[in-house]
Amino acid sequence: MRIDVVTLFPEMFQGFLEGSLLGAAQKAGLLDIRLSNIRDFATGVHRQVDDRPYGGGPGMLLMPGPVVDCVESVLADAPASQPAHVAMLTPAGRPLTQQVAEELASRERLVLLCGRYEGFDQRVCDTLAADQISIGDYVLSGGEVAAMVVIDAVARLLPGVLGDEQSAVDDSFSGTDRLVEGPQYTRPREFRGLRVPDVLLSGDHGQIAAWRHKQALAATSRRTSPTTGQPTQTS
Repeated sequence: MRIDVVTLFPEMFQGFLEGSLLGAAQKAGLLDIRLSNIRDFATGVHRQVDDRPYGGGPGMLLMPGPVVDCVESVLADAPASQPAHVAMLTPAGRPLTQQVAEELASRERLVLLCGRYEGFDQRVCDTLAADQISIGDYVLSGGEVAAMVVIDAVARLLPGVLGDEQSAVDDSFSGTDRLVEGPQYTRPREFRGLRVPDVLLSGDHGQIAAWRHKQALAATSRRTSPTTGQPTQTS
């Protein structure tokens, strides 16, 4: 899979992309991540990419010219047989869920567009007709961190990226029931008086699967219960 990131701050991605999972995936040829700088497409002495909003208001908006030119240049840098799905990271976008991550992972190529300042001139949205994605109901200083979240969520779903393919299948929010993953344990068997549940030591795979499913139901119920301060009880 190829992922292009369009940003004003490509240097923010260096350590993130070289890290364990993503670094290994790129070295293995499973993932091709490329960075493009919007400022490279700015004109004028000062290479300006933002300006004050018409009608007044705080902050600055990204100008349409450099952003659109940069994205169109990135889109042109690929064969027609590899169409790209363009996604803007914006608080106004659809929420990023595991289902959305799975949808994006099915694409051959993604272009992630990172906003800055007070956001994009609306004509960027109108011209590119991009998918709009939000990682949560809060505001970040820019779309770079949000793009990293999308990349991480998508990359781990690609065949061969994880050491154990079952890991992605068993993740929280995955599978047909979309449950939160329940508690898990490793060595030692006892830690500060807390013991590993006996069922996990039984060797009975049927009982273990049933116990894990029950715990996942309970964890999901607690997570989705109203914020009353008390978890919903699950039998």
